[in-house]
Amino acid sequence: MSRTPPWTGADRPPVQAPFDLPTLPASPVEAARALLGAVLVSDVGGVRTSGVIVETEAYIGPADPASHAAARIGRTARNATMFGPAGTAYVYRIYGLHDCVNVVTGPVGRPLAVLVRALHPLEGRASMARRRDRADDLCSGPARLCRALGITLDLDGHPLDRPPLHLTAGWDVAPAAVRVGGRVGISRAGEWPLRFSVRDEPAVSRARGRPARRSSSFLDALATLETS
Repeated sequence: MSRTPPWTGADRPPVQAPFDLPTLPASPVEAARALLGAVLVSDVGGVRTSGVIVETEAYIGPADPASHAAARIGRTARNATMFGPAGTAYVYRIYGLHDCVNVVTGPVGRPLAVLVRALHPLEGRASMARRRDRADDLCSGPARLCRALGITLDLDGHPLDRPPLHLTAGWDVAPAAVRVGGRVGISRAGEWPLRFSVRDEPAVSRARGRPARRSSSFLDALATLETS
């Protein structure tokens, strides 16, 4: 069986239907896997750009010390969007410069989300290149993809079933094509196996996470997620 991602060939066109957000798993672990192969479409500024989601990270609520809504932080003005409803874009800014986009997954009141870490560009590559002022690595990282698609804090809280930012079904990704690893760029719980990416996909971000490990703290947090 070929390990070439289906979106790189002409024989398997994407499913253009809207992504079925009501069926997105509430568990961000399951949702992070389910979002691989979906297409994120932006019409920001009247310019159509889109890309296949090829890398995600799950953030699993108050028991996750790396979450913006970890127990030590609670609910704030910055993270309020994480508390629902599901299918909403949670956009935040890092270092005062770069925006990142998440898909909220949990029911109202539970701060669960999936960070979109990388896209394989589809539509509007020239527009992405102009926004990024470069011709390659257009969407190989969470801040890069937001700049390429014109995603800013103005879209925080936007429902992802309508323009100017929405999801379509895209392609199914076979389980054997999914790589699981540690998360990137965080000081806490980086070894938790909550980063999902498509094997042999060049657009996956180059950043290296810690080696994944199912630590006792991860298993405890996962149990809290599954029972709450």
